[in-house]
Amino acid sequence: MQPHVLVAIVTIISVLTYLTMGLRVAGARRKSGIAAPAMTGDPELERTIRAHYNTLEWLPIYLVGLWLFAIYWNDLVAAGLGIVWILGRILYVRGYIAAAEKRELGFGIQALATAVLLFGALGRLVWLLIKVGYA
Repeated sequence: MQPHVLVAIVTIISVLTYLTMGLRVAGARRKSGIAAPAMTGDPELERTIRAHYNTLEWLPIYLVGLWLFAIYWNDLVAAGLGIVWILGRILYVRGYIAAAEKRELGFGIQALATAVLLFGALGRLVWLLIKVGYA
């Protein structure tokens, strides 16, 4: 059994990245003077909230791919793709907070990393099924 230490560390860094984005929402609220539960009224606050929520929307997709790729393919490659995902999310959030149209590069990077993890894991699982005669 592989210990998957690298993927575990990347998972923790991913969650800490998400937590940091939540702290940015709190900072944007203080800066704008808009208290919770209000979500609108300041464009920068709205973009900060949306970037944070979008990251939450992607986390389950990414984490499932990350772990399945690590388990069925390669821990080191999965961890590397996880770092790429984190960097993509950071670029996405920084761009989105600045202006909505500046989010595309980061979004593309993290989406590509997620796709490689998910489809890489799926491909390996299908290959294993064929190898043992299930398909």
